[in-house]
Amino acid sequence: MEFQHLGARPRIHRDAVIAPTAVISGDVEIGADCQVLHGAVITAEGGPITLGASVIVMENALIRASATHPVHIGDHTLVGPMASISGATIGEEVFLATGTRVFNGARVGERSEVRINAVVHLRTVLPAESVVPIGWVAVGDPAQLLSPDRHEEIWALQKDLDFPGYVFGLDRQTPDLMVQLTERYGSSLARHSRDERVD
Repeated sequence: MEFQHLGARPRIHRDAVIAPTAVISGDVEIGADCQVLHGAVITAEGGPITLGASVIVMENALIRASATHPVHIGDHTLVGPMASISGATIGEEVFLATGTRVFNGARVGERSEVRINAVVHLRTVLPAESVVPIGWVAVGDPAQLLSPDRHEEIWALQKDLDFPGYVFGLDRQTPDLMVQLTERYGSSLARHSRDERVD
């Protein structure tokens, strides 16, 4: 299914294959020989998404851009089932395994591997040919790789990256943070009520 969102509609190369249950919304460009499988969602929420040539987006993966955080995925990259990419840049020949999460402002270098259920955190930079082990967290610039049992160390690095400020423009110390966050984000997402199906 393809949708026009905020006046922009998807541009899909004639050689790309899009499953009928995939959702492509807004300012999305999909290159030659890409495969987007069942249940995948590629949604440009005010910022562009570009997929190079021969990118594979597997079942139930989510790719989301915002006005301040576009997404670019380089040629010959595989986005695994249930993986999530939000506002990040992914290099060429990258393997993002099942359940991986790549957050806003992150950059994953070419020929890197982010293995099953691993996380590349907000504003993290992975150099080319990096490997994030199964379930581990990459955080910072330059990236530090930490096992999930090292939560206090991960939080110490992550806290300064300021997720609510960087993604939502809200100070973490705001007394009613979640009220403001959900109202602001909900208002933005409500713009989908005016989407038009174009396929």
